[in-house]
Amino acid sequence: MVTNGIYKSIEHRATVNSEKERISIATFLGPDGHATLRPAPTLVTPERPAQFRSISVAEHFEGYFKRELGGKSYLDEMRIQNENDKIN
Repeated sequence: MVTNGIYKSIEHRATVNSEKERISIATFLGPDGHATLRPAPTLVTPERPAQFRSISVAEHFEGYFKRELGGKSYLDEMRIQNENDKIN
């Protein structure tokens, strides 16, 4: 969402190496509930308008955890429809 769809996340894959120990570190980000999540202004241009709507962190977490499984991903629910999407 923050990258405006420019940088796609990839599926996490780990390769087992029997000769070298692997260490994983989990990190978490806990933004203020009043903060706003939106595409970074530097990644929104007239040629590439915002692909996702702005939403507060609190609303984002509420929607993310309330949604039911099946159908679109929550990220897809955050997308702004453009005219081409409405036609297809």
